[in-house]
Amino acid sequence: MLSNRIKEIRFFFKANADITIVKKYERYFKEGYDGYGIDTKIFEKQRDTWIENWKAEMSLEKYLDLGDELIRSEKLEEKSLAIQFVKSERANYSPETFKRLEQWFSLGISNWAATDIFCILVLPYFFTDDIITLNRLKEWTSSPSIWQRRSVPVTLNQLLKRGLRPTSAFPLITPLMLDESEYVQKGIGTLLRGLWKGYPAEVEDFLMQWKDQCGRLIVQYAAEKMDKEYRKKFRKTKTKTRTC
Repeated sequence: MLSNRIKEIRFFFKANADITIVKKYERYFKEGYDGYGIDTKIFEKQRDTWIENWKAEMSLEKYLDLGDELIRSEKLEEKSLAIQFVKSERANYSPETFKRLEQWFSLGISNWAATDIFCILVLPYFFTDDIITLNRLKEWTSSPSIWQRRSVPVTLNQLLKRGLRPTSAFPLITPLMLDESEYVQKGIGTLLRGLWKGYPAEVEDFLMQWKDQCGRLIVQYAAEKMDKEYRKKFRKTKTKTRTC
């Protein structure tokens, strides 16, 4: 049955591919963009049609099996569809679901867009629905996958509207503060910028501790909304050269 679903999905995507949409989004992907180029409204309408038509046959477990195949695809729309199918089964999430989804980073979550869709549509609900604790994300900070590491701050950023506090966020991002990936640094900086709105003193103290060590993108993104003159305090301290 799953092979038939895959064929149906790929037939639809190929039939609705638009090279102009591909060209439009290529510039946002330094690592290269591979997609069919599907109009968003067409994608969403067909996604909802599939979910409705398949509801008598599909379950979370079957969507995870289907997702394993879709996430391996190089096409962004297939990765996105895998994530959105799993989102539709939120009511059935369990700790085992989270363990299963962790494998998707090694299977095929391989760019910032797929990562962020995953972090926005699926991952936060494991914490807001009290399925697992936030501390589970700490294991991801040492992942060889930059996308799994980026998922830590990006997921936390989604939890700001749910009252995430610095005391919960800082221990999880501290292991990533020296990360060399620009994608991880941007994720951390964006999270700190969001936290700063509610907890300026705490975030500024944290930045002062790290400003001379962490990647500059973290500081750049975190201080973006601060007054231009005020954010100069977070510039990296220059080391004086000793003279004889």
